[in-house]
Amino acid sequence: MSRIGKQPVDLPKGVEARLEDGNLEIKGPKGSLDLRVNPEMKVTIEDGILRVERPSDAANHRALHGLTRSLIANMVQGVTAGFERKLEIVGVGYRAEKKGPGITLHLGYSHTIEYPAPEGIELDVPQQTEVLVRGSDKQLVGQVAAEIRGFRPPEPYKGKGVRYAGEQIRRKAGKTAGS
Repeated sequence: MSRIGKQPVDLPKGVEARLEDGNLEIKGPKGSLDLRVNPEMKVTIEDGILRVERPSDAANHRALHGLTRSLIANMVQGVTAGFERKLEIVGVGYRAEKKGPGITLHLGYSHTIEYPAPEGIELDVPQQTEVLVRGSDKQLVGQVAAEIRGFRPPEPYKGKGVRYAGEQIRRKAGKTAGS
């Protein structure tokens, strides 16, 4: 039995779950999220506890079991606490500024980059060299953070660019002087 899949998902106060025709909808204080549950997985909701069960011990059922439970747990966490990714901008003259619901990035190109916030995502710039991506959908928060990082990924010689907070950049030695 899957160690992750067999764990129940507790629904905190203020969170409602509804299952209709294989579509699980979870509503909470930070919004609502939908998940199309695989028809082979059985999801039950009893007394504020969600459980996921699988029909057999086949490899694909074992994989789906843990995946489904993890997706549901992330949805519950998203509608209660939400998710956040922090990006750091490193480089002389590199900066970000908040413009309406989106951000404007100055990353050493001849033009500025306007990035509008997708629906369900909040972009915040506490400092010129920090960008916070917040939202209730874990996948969407990670996708937006990756797109912003993709405008100028960190380079290995000086480490300039946009990086995740705490990301270690593998540095290379530059050219050595002629002897």
